[in-house]
Amino acid sequence: MFIATKEILIQNETFTLTNQRAVFWKTENALILSDLHIGKTAHFRKNGIAIANHIMKSDLERLSALIELFQPKKLIVVGDLIHAGDNSDVDEFCTWRNQYPDLKFHLVEGNHDRISKTLEQKLCLDFKASLLEIGGFSFIHDFDKTKSDFQITGHIHPGIILNSLVKSIRLPCFAISGNQLLLPAFSEFTGLDTKNLPKKSKFFVFTDSEIYEI
Repeated sequence: MFIATKEILIQNETFTLTNQRAVFWKTENALILSDLHIGKTAHFRKNGIAIANHIMKSDLERLSALIELFQPKKLIVVGDLIHAGDNSDVDEFCTWRNQYPDLKFHLVEGNHDRISKTLEQKLCLDFKASLLEIGGFSFIHDFDKTKSDFQITGHIHPGIILNSLVKSIRLPCFAISGNQLLLPAFSEFTGLDTKNLPKKSKFFVFTDSEIYEI
């Protein structure tokens, strides 16, 4: 796995985009991502759809590689950490989480995060709320049109269609506008929304080896 990076400035703060679907915020020493959907593969298997467990293992391997590279003090998940409540995949995630006892774990709740007090303790969360505000930035799962500050969001699973003479390619992306940084879904087991993207945005598309602006 190769980690490509690209530094950008937002509100005079340096953020490092990666081709592994996450962002590093240097000032806060925070790794930021959204839409892990832990438990989605187990949920599908429970309902009779054969989905291999290696999909989640791959997501966690990428996350471990990012933690090793950036050595963050905080992990901020901007919604949809969990897909469908507690299940065997959540157990595996908690085992992975226990490798990083000093890493502060912040969850901004998304529409899938139906987390009981028991599950909250199991996940070893240091923070859980629908909104997190740090240094002039608001972390919220879905963009709130009533707020005027800069929002870092998820939920949409943004993607871009690139057309060529041979075929069309759909790729995940970051979308940045005047008041929003929209994160891609961290889990690779998600669809891409290529239609409901923020208007007047710059898009940073990524592949296995690079990040580029379009």
